[in-house]
Amino acid sequence: FCPGKTVQQLELILRRFREADVRVLGTKCSQEQAEHLRRCALPVVYDPISRLLYSLWGEPAKQCGRIAVCTGGTADVPVAEEAVGTAMFLGAGVDRFFDIGVAGLHRILSNIEDIRRADVVIAVAGMEGALGSVLAGLIEAPLIAVPTSVGYGAGFGGIAPLLAMLNSCAEGMMVVNIDNGFGAAVSACRMVRKKKAETTHD
Repeated sequence: FCPGKTVQQLELILRRFREADVRVLGTKCSQEQAEHLRRCALPVVYDPISRLLYSLWGEPAKQCGRIAVCTGGTADVPVAEEAVGTAMFLGAGVDRFFDIGVAGLHRILSNIEDIRRADVVIAVAGMEGALGSVLAGLIEAPLIAVPTSVGYGAGFGGIAPLLAMLNSCAEGMMVVNIDNGFGAAVSACRMVRKKKAETTHD
């Protein structure tokens, strides 16, 4: 978690990870922080959309399954890309289904068969936060809903979609905090990794 850390503190943290040859993922990283780390000649990659920072050293994660990441609208993409990047960093295959919000229900229905192939689905939505409920009613896989701070007025910076998701009557839907694409992806990867381990053991 990069916010609240000085560039010097981040540099020290990454150097320690590199000395131990352990891969590292930084979340909510600013452009200024990323540029400082590059100037320090640390081998990292920065994605300004997701605001994720990846190290290029260490052993890659083992492949673990498929996750579908869906968004209600284009404004939800930065949080969704945080989920995508985290899931890929942790070894999951990811399919993106962006801009399939309930304002155009045909967009969900035209993609639903592909979404159903995923082991876990992540639904990222702001405004009224209805995407998770609709998808959870159409699939059998576990679904993790991510409310975003996208919206205005009575959206209260993501509180409205958060409460809508928490109060959903759709079965099999879990909810993480506002804009927490990272947390959703980590949970999803643990699910698919556990499923793969059990299948292999059987």
